[in-house]
Amino acid sequence: MPRGDKSAYTDKQKRQAEHIEKNYEQHGVGEKEAERRAWATVNKETGGGKKNGSGRGHAITHEPSRKGGKAGGEASAQRTAEERSASARKAAETRKKNAK
Repeated sequence: MPRGDKSAYTDKQKRQAEHIEKNYEQHGVGEKEAERRAWATVNKETGGGKKNGSGRGHAITHEPSRKGGKAGGEASAQRTAEERSASARKAAETRKKNAK
């Protein structure tokens, strides 16, 4: 099976990745990077493709999804109001640029 082949993933995993990818794109992440992050998150949560092999029954954890938001909030709290404002302006500019 070549790298990048998604045939070993269940329909549910594919839907999860699509949903996560759309969310990243809404937050200004580029299309390819959003796809890469989405599949990395699905792999981390579910343990990779589930269609074949003995690993089908493993538990699913959503900790990787929660972790990203929590880490971002903690980092943001450590910065000054000026730094947060500058970051918000830059993010808005990036989203505006990517929307074109």
